[in-house]
Amino acid sequence: MSALATIGRATRSRVGFPLMLSAASWGVLRVALTPGSWRRTVRYQFVLTMRQATGGGLATSLVTACLVGLAMVYESLYWLGVAGQKQLAGTLLVTVLLRELTPLLVGVILLGRSGMLTIAELGTMQTGGEARAMLAQGIDPFLLLVLPRTLAFAVSSFTLGILFGFSALVFGFVASNAISTQQDNLWSFLNRVLSAMSARDDLLVPAKLLVIGFLVGLSCCLTGLTASPDDELADLLPRGFVRGILAILISSILLTVAV
Repeated sequence: MSALATIGRATRSRVGFPLMLSAASWGVLRVALTPGSWRRTVRYQFVLTMRQATGGGLATSLVTACLVGLAMVYESLYWLGVAGQKQLAGTLLVTVLLRELTPLLVGVILLGRSGMLTIAELGTMQTGGEARAMLAQGIDPFLLLVLPRTLAFAVSSFTLGILFGFSALVFGFVASNAISTQQDNLWSFLNRVLSAMSARDDLLVPAKLLVIGFLVGLSCCLTGLTASPDDELADLLPRGFVRGILAILISSILLTVAV
């Protein structure tokens, strides 16, 4: 029996959080469609988290987008021009930059900039007994704390992702024209990129941004609210970061395969 208990304990520790994340994802989607769930306090938390996540991650996203655009767009235009395949630049940038790289980087920025703050805030509330006090007062922590933050992360991820992709393309093109001798038109370049996007890309890019933001927010909320009394921030933050990174990578791979 002790051997079975050891196996069961190890299994539960590995699959417990993914199962909890799946169940909570369905719960958030179901409750979000109920009009009575969006009371004034919930709406306030949603707006507050939106302001913090989008405004707080905007500068980091734009700076990262400029660096990625300089490294990727310039290199793509330069080497494809040397190879005489400049017409493939749109397809390459859509496939690598917009479809794969942008959702991953935006998810990491959102996790590091706002996700860690959420873990620290909710973890402190859980270990300090504030979450239990809310239950004693008849307030549902899932409705007040998890629902607005998760949906705000999803919307913030979509907003930052659109700004990230556009900024990377524009800055990379401007840098390419400034460095190289060959001049081109910005609008024709953007038109080539948009023309290279298929119906699958039109669906996959927004879906990745929304799902990654959703899972980052939800995993951070659950990590904070499932903290034990013995947990400290030094334990919660690395745990939440690893869970968030895994959620970003796994969801991105599954969406790429499924869509």
